[in-house]
Amino acid sequence: MEFPLFKTKIKGLTKKFNLTDPVDRQRYFEAKAGEEIEKLKTYFERDSFIAYLLAKKSAGKGTYAGLLQEIFGPERIAHISVGDIVRRVDEEIKDPQKKKELEDFMRAHYRGFQSMEEIFQAQKNRDTKGLAHSAETILVLLEREISRLGKKTLLIDGFPRNLDQVSYSLFYRTLVGYRDDPDLFILINVPEVVIDERMKNRVICPKCRLSRNLKLLRTQMIDYDRENDTFFLKCENPACQGERMVGKEGDELGIEAIRSRLNQDGELMAKAFSLYGIPKILLRNSVPVNLAKILVDDYEITPAYSYSWDEGKKAVRVTEVPWIIKDDQGTESYSLLAPAVVVPLIKELVKALRL
Repeated sequence: MEFPLFKTKIKGLTKKFNLTDPVDRQRYFEAKAGEEIEKLKTYFERDSFIAYLLAKKSAGKGTYAGLLQEIFGPERIAHISVGDIVRRVDEEIKDPQKKKELEDFMRAHYRGFQSMEEIFQAQKNRDTKGLAHSAETILVLLEREISRLGKKTLLIDGFPRNLDQVSYSLFYRTLVGYRDDPDLFILINVPEVVIDERMKNRVICPKCRLSRNLKLLRTQMIDYDRENDTFFLKCENPACQGERMVGKEGDELGIEAIRSRLNQDGELMAKAFSLYGIPKILLRNSVPVNLAKILVDDYEITPAYSYSWDEGKKAVRVTEVPWIIKDDQGTESYSLLAPAVVVPLIKELVKALRL
């Protein structure tokens, strides 16, 4: 697979946008892709689609989905994370009433080779390296989630999970009776060194599941935990009222802890790329340093943040420096902030949907 370079820089647009600020971020999207956004908004008034987000683990699929929801509204777009669904089942099976409701749904909709007892045992045995469920079980859990959402565009994250599930994804909209929505694959390429840093410094809002990064993608609200001598981000979603964002279990180990999963994800993306009959959007989250000034604005490039406590001002001091990486081919590159990848995503969606 060869992931194309996109140009987001617009001649004559000199305004600099703060992509960590939700209000300024909306202005940025309007400036860079306003025409395409209006076309999609019109489309969403009557239609929807299904997109499968494919990328290596911790590449930021949830962040891209969240930005699309931010632009078009959660009433139009739903982000469905298979991992989150399975983790939620962990809690449901502890509650007798919720477990019965889940069992009733599965008995009515499940078709496969595992008994209910085997399915729930697999749920108990799962770990962070795999979901421990058959494709048939994942299909039913997805169908149950979709049945709660109503008519929305679906961004499905975590399915297909392996090569055996690719064929299921090709017919999934038919299997769940999800109208005649167009479906497509969105493949996202992120250098592994970026994934490593994202994993080690990623934080999530416990309430809305917004994902940010203490080093690479901060929120506007940063605070200092004096007792533990650590800095932390607060969620910028107004509904969360400054909820403290927390790390995901196991992320501190970095990519070597998930090496086999990364290899599997790479094979899965290559397999999806080779399929005929379904549109594919290829996105690239890096730009060679020697081409950056031509293709992107400097504020679209990922900075690295560090923090210190100003005792006199009783405030957190933020230091920002350029972050240069080497991509998977060894090319000196910049990583891009997520909004700079979402801009070409929006434009490619308009093309894929023939708007």
